[in-house]
Amino acid sequence: MTYRISDAESKAFGRVAVVYGGNSAERPVSLNSGRAVHAALVSAGVDAFLLDLYGPDGNLNPIQQLQAAECDRVFLILHGRGGEDGTIQGMLEMMQIPYTGSGVAASALGMDKLRSKQLFVGAGLPTPPFKVLRDQDDLSTCVAELGFPLMIKPAHEGSSIGMHKVSNAEQLAEAWQDACRYDQCVIAEQWVTGSEYTVAVLNDKALPAIKLETPHDFYDYNAKYEADDTRYHFDHGLSSEQEQRLLRLAEQAFSAVGCLDWGRVDIMQDQQGHFYLLEVNTTPGMTDHSLVPMAARQAGISFEQLVVEILREAE
Repeated sequence: MTYRISDAESKAFGRVAVVYGGNSAERPVSLNSGRAVHAALVSAGVDAFLLDLYGPDGNLNPIQQLQAAECDRVFLILHGRGGEDGTIQGMLEMMQIPYTGSGVAASALGMDKLRSKQLFVGAGLPTPPFKVLRDQDDLSTCVAELGFPLMIKPAHEGSSIGMHKVSNAEQLAEAWQDACRYDQCVIAEQWVTGSEYTVAVLNDKALPAIKLETPHDFYDYNAKYEADDTRYHFDHGLSSEQEQRLLRLAEQAFSAVGCLDWGRVDIMQDQQGHFYLLEVNTTPGMTDHSLVPMAARQAGISFEQLVVEILREAE
């Protein structure tokens, strides 16, 4: 049965701009997410329209675009810098336009892998040991302290862009140089051998956890959005106590960062059964490969219901 909101609620929402695209490295993902969100909102009876913030050629002024849009609220589905890092959130607050998802501070923190991990440590939440790689000297120091293998990450990129698993000094040097192409801040994280989980959070409550399995070294960009050999398991073999610990940890991380409405938390479990936080995603993907819609379906929430529920919390 098709999910529809009432005419009164549609009128209360007003004109909804689905702001997508952006100009980050994650633009292709955002275009797919935006189209999916827009189609679901329209199907549910919302007066929604698409707004490609910088335009297809990347030469449009985002402020002028928003001013001309004459919208009553915004569904933000931008990924990466400029859209997921608090920038657009701050602009919308100054324009007094309600928007979906986390606010300025939580968006900025969620987009910053280094400061997120520092926050987790400060809050007493488990995360793999890490080092900041500022120059060549840090590479050897990092290996001495953390050992191999390592995960090299640009601090401010999403969708695993610029990330590499490295197992020797030569790979480390190459991975660091590549990550520096994306970000001045690069971190090395101790590799966790074990299972990867992701937990979607909707209105502060964790949805069913998903166990990810890929033949790749890790859940990289291709495994996330392109490959057909990534496997997603809700029957993940955790005991009830372990599953509750996993869901509780996701909710704690979501709260510690100050997130609102919806998001996704990525977590590793080592071979001894300990969980470790990797990161919090404040505006995760909403494509046909995406994990939040998958978890919502498992909880009995259709995609149309999910996007409307997120929209209801816009402020």
